[in-house]
Amino acid sequence: MTSGWMDSAVTFKKATALKVSFILLALFDLILTILAMYLGLWEMNPLVRFLIHAPLLLILIKLVIPVAAAWIMPGRLLWPCIAALGAVAGWNIWQLFTFWF
Repeated sequence: MTSGWMDSAVTFKKATALKVSFILLALFDLILTILAMYLGLWEMNPLVRFLIHAPLLLILIKLVIPVAAAWIMPGRLLWPCIAALGAVAGWNIWQLFTFWF
């Protein structure tokens, strides 16, 4: 049995719901970041603050890398990442509502 990219495709099928939810949360985080910058809010993360001026790098960091990570990682290892991204998205929503109202 060989180990390689095709094995990760098999694990993708086993934990599709977890991997899709991780990718959707990463996309949601990217959308919230862009919305916050559009509204004139300040980004707390220094790396993302730098990446705001380089939109292609921002998309690479916030979307392409999570998709690659979801493809490679087993689904059970994504639970902490999903929890962390969910907490970040919740924080971002709270900050947007605080700014908005």
